[in-house]
Amino acid sequence: MTQAITSVLELAGEYDAIVFDQWGVLHDGTAPYSGALDVIRSLKAKGQCTAILSNSGKRAESNLNRIARFGFDTKNFSKVITSGEALWQDVQSGKVPERAFFAIERSAGDAAAWAAGLEVDLVGLEKAKAVLLMGLPDRADLVNLKSTLKGTLARHLPLYCSNPDKASPRADGLVVSPGALAEWYRKEGGQVRFYGKPHGPVFDALQTALACDHILMVGDSLEHDIAGAARAGWDSVLIQNGLYRDRFAHNSADYVISELVQVHGTAPTYSLAELS
Repeated sequence: MTQAITSVLELAGEYDAIVFDQWGVLHDGTAPYSGALDVIRSLKAKGQCTAILSNSGKRAESNLNRIARFGFDTKNFSKVITSGEALWQDVQSGKVPERAFFAIERSAGDAAAWAAGLEVDLVGLEKAKAVLLMGLPDRADLVNLKSTLKGTLARHLPLYCSNPDKASPRADGLVVSPGALAEWYRKEGGQVRFYGKPHGPVFDALQTALACDHILMVGDSLEHDIAGAARAGWDSVLIQNGLYRDRFAHNSADYVISELVQVHGTAPTYSLAELS
């Protein structure tokens, strides 16, 4: 049964490492959540090892730069693993064989920045051998994107999704994320390879990098953070003020968690209103 807590600091010292999701936990894409900066500083002061595990299509260094802009001291995090970093490593090693990608990105230049150091080409649809789905513009027009991808489906091009999230919190609500488009592609018969939570490789990679076993995941998605942590053998904290903010605002925490568990099948170890 999920245990309600009032602060993640209650758990400091009980785990070898505490791992944080980014969006919906540390920040909303615009600013850090109230108390988040203090929590990370306090955990560091207590000697607690902390890390970040993010479904971000960008590489780890790009994410470190982003959280630094929000005021976080990046030295407080022992490791940062992103789904985009994991995909980059597989392209570099040859586990991903394609070398010509049609990229779908949140902002112009994201794909080029991600591809730095790789012998790959970012090309138009007619020359592409695979689709790189690393981000969506906020308020993306999914109808047009699906129409664009109809041609890649007809050519049986694989799609590499480096952000499996289906929705992401913003300061003014939720936006559709790449995972939703990738799921549509898969249901239409396309070949999709997902990188990131809840899939095991990113959890395994971070656990190996941390070189420890007793790990706590702090996230806001049962489907990605909590389910992935459970499969990895980690405990978890569900943050209520992220992806499910509106649901928790209008119902009791026990009721919402019960509903979510019925859908996703995994209960968090702990529940917390917001990171504090």
